[in-house]
Amino acid sequence: MFKRLNNLTDETVTVTIEGEAVQVPVGETVAAAVLVHGLDYTRTTSLSGAPRAPLCMMGVCFECLMEIDGLPNRQACQVQVAEGMTIRRQQGVGGDNA
Repeated sequence: MFKRLNNLTDETVTVTIEGEAVQVPVGETVAAAVLVHGLDYTRTTSLSGAPRAPLCMMGVCFECLMEIDGLPNRQACQVQVAEGMTIRRQQGVGGDNA
């Protein structure tokens, strides 16, 4: 289980993670927010449907792909949260091909 060591700011934004409104510190990445929120995976693979989760947290592994504000294949570790953002797990390749 992930938890924040400390909050660098008292400012928060409200995002929706899998349909639930969540308060998240300003400047946090989507990947960090969903891990702290307790999501056990962020996407499924296109072939087997196996669950996958963020691994490297620096944009190299592409395991953190999520649907953010309706756009699939976004690297959650590279996107900072923003007020009103909608975050969903990505199923398969995302988009119309899911």
